[in-house]
Amino acid sequence: MKYTVEENGIRVYSKDEFNPEHILECGQVFCYKKEGEIYKVFPGANYAEIIEEEDNYIIKTKNVDYFINFFDLNSDYTLIKKKLSQFNILDKPIQFGYGIRILNQDLFETMISFIISSNNNIKRITMILNNLRRELGEQIEGDIYSFPSYQKLLSCDEQFFKNMGAGYRASYLYKVLRQVEPKMLEEFKSLSVDELRNKLITLSGIGPKVADCLLLFGYHKGEVFPVDTWIAQMYNMYYSPLENREKIRKNLVDEFGDLSGFAQQYLFFYQRSLN
Repeated sequence: MKYTVEENGIRVYSKDEFNPEHILECGQVFCYKKEGEIYKVFPGANYAEIIEEEDNYIIKTKNVDYFINFFDLNSDYTLIKKKLSQFNILDKPIQFGYGIRILNQDLFETMISFIISSNNNIKRITMILNNLRRELGEQIEGDIYSFPSYQKLLSCDEQFFKNMGAGYRASYLYKVLRQVEPKMLEEFKSLSVDELRNKLITLSGIGPKVADCLLLFGYHKGEVFPVDTWIAQMYNMYYSPLENREKIRKNLVDEFGDLSGFAQQYLFFYQRSLN
């Protein structure tokens, strides 16, 4: 994908491979907000603003190297979409979400975010995460705060997480912080996908769907297929009716193989738009 590094950030020329609405609103991330026509993105302690121009996008940031990696700018999504074009079911989803890219996100922030996302909606997930940032993070820009450190979150009791709006997930957060720390999540990278999935599922608040989200959005494992309400709905529209989500997941991974995660994002983004 064509991009250049400039004094105030990154200029992305390939609009057919990069669209901030598609990237940020396809369910993979919660550390952003839209103000007018500008997307503000704030993973970890980093900050960028994405501004559309006639034939390109400007990613305005001081952390250029971080956001080149975060937006996966060196991966060829034209090739990925070409490989996926063999599947007729993806024709409309790829046309609709042509600018999707799977982000390279911090493992710890992704884990906490998707535990909070369990049986939750995006508005509430974002609210809880922003509450945590305001209470425990450092100010980055205006009312935007960094994601809290592991040590700060570890110092909080279960009631604190309830006060932040986490509800029953408060106990999951309290427990998981005592089961795993960021260094351990990094060490898990040496495991196979199956071993890693089984390891993650042993952690508090992490079931099969959250594990698959962490594998795809944190570990960047393309051979997983998170199944939520929208994907289950899609499956029952286009395949044989099936209620068991684990079987749905296995069937879709068998079909899409190493490209499962990419297929999931196009299908999820498109299916949600139909409702």
